[in-house]
Amino acid sequence: MNSGQLPTDIGDVSEDGLDWRDKGMPPGQAIALADLSQQGWNILAGDAGSPVAVLRQSALARNLATMRDFCEEHGVEIAPHAKTHMSPQLVARQLAAGAWGMTAAVPHHVAVLLRFGVRRVLVANEITDRAGLAWVAGRLLEDPELDILWYVDSVAGVRLAAAAMSALPGNRNPARLLLEVGHPDGRSGVRSRDDALAVAGAVAESPGLALAGVAGFEGTVGHDRTPATRERVANFLTAVRDTFVALDDAGLLTPEERVVTAGGSAFFDQVTDMLTPLRDRGAVVVLRSGCYLTHDHGLYERVTPLPGLKPALRLWSEVLSVPEPGLAIAGFGKRDAPYDIEPPIPLRMRDDGRSLDGMAVERSMDQHAICRVPASLRLEVGEVVAFGISHPCAAFDRRRVLFELDDDDRVVGAVATLF
Repeated sequence: MNSGQLPTDIGDVSEDGLDWRDKGMPPGQAIALADLSQQGWNILAGDAGSPVAVLRQSALARNLATMRDFCEEHGVEIAPHAKTHMSPQLVARQLAAGAWGMTAAVPHHVAVLLRFGVRRVLVANEITDRAGLAWVAGRLLEDPELDILWYVDSVAGVRLAAAAMSALPGNRNPARLLLEVGHPDGRSGVRSRDDALAVAGAVAESPGLALAGVAGFEGTVGHDRTPATRERVANFLTAVRDTFVALDDAGLLTPEERVVTAGGSAFFDQVTDMLTPLRDRGAVVVLRSGCYLTHDHGLYERVTPLPGLKPALRLWSEVLSVPEPGLAIAGFGKRDAPYDIEPPIPLRMRDDGRSLDGMAVERSMDQHAICRVPASLRLEVGEVVAFGISHPCAAFDRRRVLFELDDDDRVVGAVATLF
């Protein structure tokens, strides 16, 4: 794997003040993020506010190393999707672990990543707003060493990109585009080989643009690893591979570094198996997995193809009320934790580690989680429960910072988010 350049302005974030604006901070306290590790706080001692989201430092390190080893063993690169966490500190760790670049979803993400020194950004999306295109074109003109790639799936999209590039004077390297392949009832992406050839032909006819490769996202095909889903994923990846071959045979791909990219956090093993043969055609195979870094206790624990990943993210919350038998109300809700795929998973008590088998979050409101509790489990008002998270992409954007813990639950730092 290629070593990425480390962001250069992490210090700006480390000096940020944590105060009343930040979930998890004890009310009335203010401190610089860089000084947090010196406070001697421990989550088990109740030193933080509630609810509080925390990251296990050792799990993050293990997950970084596990994915790095997978990529090196299989001869693929990774551009982790930054939208999962949008944290400059975590971006720095991913680049230090050998990431090829970082993935973004929108021009705003690109601006944040460039601000912190990332030099190669893969935008896993079409860019069609004129302001965003003009800004990207301007950055490529200002800094010819930047590498910003984005998707096209229509002739109209190609024309918008070409207009943005041609609107600025001066010589520059061509903007590198990736042709996105989609699937029926999915998201964006061409649906046929003829459409792919038409879009690629439009790129070839546009000064200032170059077609650097092909992209796809198999995660919308399914959310389990049943044989039927894996077969559908294989069929989609075959279409991605065949499109790359067709464009290469037609002479429509740039002779420089070619990219073929797919791979969320559920099927990157299949992506690796099916797309690495394209290395014989000069392709760099780039995964875009994002959730591997924190993993989770729900969706990705069930579907990850990579043993050894550890859930790093938890939410601690107090019990607010036990208003009737079999019911407990926890002090967090939709404002605090993901609920887009499934609700948080009760893990353990803070004070005594009791098993919470049979307890489940039934639904969540803005600030309340409605928990069903088995008769064998007695919860008291004020007790604190750790919950696991499913789908970490929807966890980070609910807070400016997340505390980072060592294996004894001491607060050793925090990571900032910039959504």
